[in-house]
Amino acid sequence: MTTADFSLRLGATDNTDVLVVGAGLAGLNTATLLARQGHDVLLVERRANLVGAIRTTGIFVRKTLDDFPLPPDCLGPPIRRVVLYPPNLRRPVSLTSPRDEYRVGDMAPLYEASAAAAADAGVRIALGTRYAGRQSDTFLLAGRDRPTVVRARFVVGADGARSRVARDLALDRNHHMIVGAEEVFELPGSDEPPTFHCVLDPSLAPGYLAWVINDGQHAHVGVAGYADRYPDGLRRAAERFSASAPGLTGVERPETVERRAGPIPVGGLLRRISCADGLLVGDAAGAVSPLTAGGLDPCLRQSELAAEVINDALCTGKPETMTHYDGAALRSRFRGRLMLRRGLARVRTPTTAAAAFTLLRTPLGRAAASRVLFGDRSFPDPTPR
Repeated sequence: MTTADFSLRLGATDNTDVLVVGAGLAGLNTATLLARQGHDVLLVERRANLVGAIRTTGIFVRKTLDDFPLPPDCLGPPIRRVVLYPPNLRRPVSLTSPRDEYRVGDMAPLYEASAAAAADAGVRIALGTRYAGRQSDTFLLAGRDRPTVVRARFVVGADGARSRVARDLALDRNHHMIVGAEEVFELPGSDEPPTFHCVLDPSLAPGYLAWVINDGQHAHVGVAGYADRYPDGLRRAAERFSASAPGLTGVERPETVERRAGPIPVGGLLRRISCADGLLVGDAAGAVSPLTAGGLDPCLRQSELAAEVINDALCTGKPETMTHYDGAALRSRFRGRLMLRRGLARVRTPTTAAAAFTLLRTPLGRAAASRVLFGDRSFPDPTPR
């Protein structure tokens, strides 16, 4: 059964406890948790199905895999090995963890499974339905058949880095972003251990990195960086990297590959992410690591807090409970990563990157890289007051 099989058609008006806008993992998880607590939840998604227009690489870190019950059949083989490369790809630094550190999600079936769990919990899901804005105390939806006016006690903005819900609730919005592009294709199998290859080259990935994830089942080949620093555009940089990407020696690329692209907020968690009428989760709230640009672990943890706060507000009838969802207080967890983000953003030439890379070859540099790549910290993991 696909999501479309249980997607509902809305009437001209609708009433609900919580309107969730966006069916990424943050929106789906928030909606599911609230429905399991007995609330009426309407989740709307502008895509007609959840298997198209996927934007995330789908890298899950060990803490996420330990703490959340993700479907094992939607996850690739465990990855313990990371190889870091300078711009010329010579003398890379290889790091291997004694533990399984990463698994790459097969995002299409993972979204379908998450949506099925949401529907089983009682979430009403409307696909092909666009959030069209707020009008006084109601919310407007543009559906497949007719517009719908929704009266909701709270709204959850899970609608991505450029959130319209954030604008309508007068909450903070992301302004510090990078853009990424990726190709994904199946592999015939390999004798090499699953490996995460990272290339530090500002000419390919200004302010971030280029990557190849080869887990023996799929290859993910991508670049990301500041949009205004790509002289020939992001697509051209992705094509250049794809032609000589490490970790794919002897691999014959199929003619048809899946292509993903989109903005990634790297300015840290936004300060004002809630008000009396609703809140933001996931990319809409800036819940992405400024350094690694990883957002799947933060979005799942943040959605748990969001559901707990909204549940309290619904049960007590006190909208002021929403103030417990305080981005300014949580933002302090990003302080170190924001500092490293500023440092990485200043590396603008391959020569500078190569010079900085020499530090990674020292014992101290390797230890620092291992701490970032294989660390036990997760964020956010807050407790409401």
